[in-house]
Amino acid sequence: DEAAVGTGRARIPKRGEMERLPLSYAQERLWFLDQLEPESSTYNVSSAYRVTGPLNVTALEQGLTRTVNRHETLRTTFSATEGAPCQVIAPSLSFALPVVDLQALPEMEREAEARRWMREDARRPFDLAHGPLVRASLIRLQETEHILLLTMHHIVCDAWSTDVLFRDLAILYEAFVSGNSPRLVELPIQYADYAVWQREWLQGEVLETQLAYWREKLSGAPASPPLPTDHARPARQTYAGAKESLLLLPASRLQPLKALSRQEGATLFMIFLAAFEVLLYRYTGQEDIVVGTPIANRSRVEVENLIGFFLNTLVLRTDLTGEPTFREVLDRVRQV
Repeated sequence: DEAAVGTGRARIPKRGEMERLPLSYAQERLWFLDQLEPESSTYNVSSAYRVTGPLNVTALEQGLTRTVNRHETLRTTFSATEGAPCQVIAPSLSFALPVVDLQALPEMEREAEARRWMREDARRPFDLAHGPLVRASLIRLQETEHILLLTMHHIVCDAWSTDVLFRDLAILYEAFVSGNSPRLVELPIQYADYAVWQREWLQGEVLETQLAYWREKLSGAPASPPLPTDHARPARQTYAGAKESLLLLPASRLQPLKALSRQEGATLFMIFLAAFEVLLYRYTGQEDIVVGTPIANRSRVEVENLIGFFLNTLVLRTDLTGEPTFREVLDRVRQV
């Protein structure tokens, strides 16, 4: 590890005793949005997993309880004094797993009722000040078929965190079912340690250097491109969005694209990004293209196994003026 203070690459230490635990910058952003629009379910992160075969509900509940107590962030709530938020971590938390039994319904109605239950659970808001900010329930379709619902507030998790949670839960469940001791490596730090470190590191000259970089890169950046199918933004945001899969590539088409990316010394993401930006250029006639993309933001080994809100959005700005390479890439992608 680099020990130089200015690099920010020294290993993240465990925090000492503190009267008030700060939020990370990402958490503070979501806390502010929650204050702006309370009782909102916009930042609920919901997952549903179908479990087929015999299920030990007691072991699953024990696994969830142990997971919540393993990760401080799942026991965290957020209070404020004079408008300044802080993290409050419960010393322990008992996790209940309610079971919604749909076996009495006709078989054709069970799936519809399960989906209705999942929608309602996903839309039920959290109270950041009182928590808990994670909940789970089990829908029983029949004795050997269940759906596990898990919903967390984004302020304590991200997509990577969901993978961590279910990996830990699988190990714990198997151990409790078999009567063995769970084989989970002790976490080197907790999310609050990261938040304290981030606040101490990202200030002063380091912060000014970061801000100066982005001010320069985004100076004069255009507003949203005038897409022909776009609509005027409403006065009040509705969040009535949707997801549409426009292109699914079979493996036979993906391999040549991977070969092209290796030939160009680029990643597959860069190839698709170049094609997408040229597409935006052709729709809008705008040569200064700005695209946002989510990033995991976990560049340190000590945070890889943590549940917490690390996700960030990275701004990618591309100047297509006088740069034929992007058009060439698009033509080559078409050929592939």
